[in-house]
Amino acid sequence: MFVVMIYYFKVADHYNIIDHPNERSSHSEVTIRGGGVIFLFVALCLLILHPESWLIILGMFTIGTISFIDDRITLSSKIRIIFHLTAVTLMLFSLSIFQLFPWYICAALYVLVIGIINAYNFMDGINGITGLYSLVILSGLQYVNYKMFAFINPDLIWLPIMSCCVFLFFNFRKRAKCFAGDVGSVTIAFYIIYLILNLIMQTGNYVYILFLAVYGVDAVLTIVHRLILKQNIFDAHRLHFYQILANEQKWSHLWVSSLYATIQLIIIAIVVFVPLGLVTLFFLSTLPLALVYIILKPRLMLKD
Repeated sequence: MFVVMIYYFKVADHYNIIDHPNERSSHSEVTIRGGGVIFLFVALCLLILHPESWLIILGMFTIGTISFIDDRITLSSKIRIIFHLTAVTLMLFSLSIFQLFPWYICAALYVLVIGIINAYNFMDGINGITGLYSLVILSGLQYVNYKMFAFINPDLIWLPIMSCCVFLFFNFRKRAKCFAGDVGSVTIAFYIIYLILNLIMQTGNYVYILFLAVYGVDAVLTIVHRLILKQNIFDAHRLHFYQILANEQKWSHLWVSSLYATIQLIIIAIVVFVPLGLVTLFFLSTLPLALVYIILKPRLMLKD
């Protein structure tokens, strides 16, 4: 994986695959974009080691490839959504969703999965946040897989964990060597959603959706905030809570990323070790986050 990353840097440098900062960015230096191709390389490794998982891996390649192209040349949203729908269809087929649920549940899952993928992508704005957050979720899922309920071959989580560690080596720095790009955040989001849905399907326990609680609160409440401001929620912006901390309050990117990952780790630990139902755990974990967001964000913005 390290060799692949180093080779990609040479390719990206040659073909000028770089990220130029703008007024909406949380960085100020030109940086290589698309370091998230490491997740596509891992998908290839998984296909070789576990060809029986070809459906979900094909979905990863479908959504990852179009995201990499979009990193290189901005594509129409209509083209992107076609590939996203195709990838999600492959995911739902791999989980036998169409055979188990009525059409309206399947339609709701399309909206939910694509919404989470885009939220995960929008949250990828500072050094380390995508890699650390994904590492925490994958580690939590692997713990469940080993200690509580074996829902998938461990290789299918170990390799993505390794890829996050390799990516973080180059990204979790004050001056990152590379950014994940859409190919990174979208691909790893797609795969994490698959793992969580797989776990929920096999256990019948919806509490595992809280493995995405921190991103969920920030993404949903930021959308509400932007709707209140009458902004186009699909336009680039700097109104996420993590962006306020990193840009307006000048917190270190690495500290903000670590904070988000640590809070999510605590929530995962509560989900795993506290034997309570979804509703109770939802209020224990998500409500405090929402209150912090609602109370602190206006004050932090006023201090700017």
